[in-house]
Amino acid sequence: MNRRDLDRYKRVLLEKRDEISVTIAGAESPIPAAGGYRGDTVDQANANTEAELQIHLHQTDARLLRAIEEAIARIRDGTFGTCEICSNPISRARLEAVPWTRHCRDCKEREHS
Repeated sequence: MNRRDLDRYKRVLLEKRDEISVTIAGAESPIPAAGGYRGDTVDQANANTEAELQIHLHQTDARLLRAIEEAIARIRDGTFGTCEICSNPISRARLEAVPWTRHCRDCKEREHS
């Protein structure tokens, strides 16, 4: 992969990182406390469900942010675009779709089968 491609992927990753960081920092309200809401049973169940959903979303954003940071580090290390399992190049189409990926399509499919 040439320097121009790497610079473009780095730009894409930095933009995505900034987007997620803004989302995390700009959350309008903190995660509601499960079980702490006073009201009828339905209101309490709704509050608990909302708390669980918010926790899941924060965890997902944190995992994605970590994956993006690792991809930026791979660009610096010169290993970006190489599958961590088989050491083969990751296809351009896969990198375009998921630039923070660590695995080629074949290894990712094997991982989930």
